[in-house]
Amino acid sequence: MSRIGKLPVAIPAGVEVNVEGSTVTVKGPQGTLSRTMNSNMLIKIEDNAVVVERPNDNKENRSLHGLTRTLIANMVEGVNKGYSKELEINGIGYRAAMTGNALELNIGFSHKVIMEQPEGIKIEVPNPNKIVISGPDKQKVGQFAAEVREKRPPEPYKGKGIKYADEHIRRKEGKAGKGGK
Repeated sequence: MSRIGKLPVAIPAGVEVNVEGSTVTVKGPQGTLSRTMNSNMLIKIEDNAVVVERPNDNKENRSLHGLTRTLIANMVEGVNKGYSKELEINGIGYRAAMTGNALELNIGFSHKVIMEQPEGIKIEVPNPNKIVISGPDKQKVGQFAAEVREKRPPEPYKGKGIKYADEHIRRKEGKAGKGGK
């Protein structure tokens, strides 16, 4: 039995979970999320908690059991509290700004990099070298943060680029000079 899959997902106050066949819809203060799960998984609401069961012990069903439970747990937490990722910009002249619904990045190119704000995601720029991406959908928040970071990943020599706030960059030593002159 899956250790993660057999744990029930508690439904906090203010969150409403609706299961119709294999589609799970979760409503809460942060918004509404809906996802169609694999039809093999049996999803039920019992005692103010969501319970995921598998029909048998096939390899595929064992794999999907824990995944389905985790996806539902992420949806419940997302509509209740939300998710956020912080990015830091390091480098002289590197900065970010919000222009309407677009994130504008000056990151050492001859042009500004402009990224449109996806639906369901909120972008904040508290200061020119910090970006906060937040929203109820964990996958969308992480994907957009990865796309922003991809525009100028941190390099190991000077540490210039866009990195996650909790990320540690392994620094390398520069080119060793020749002895003498």
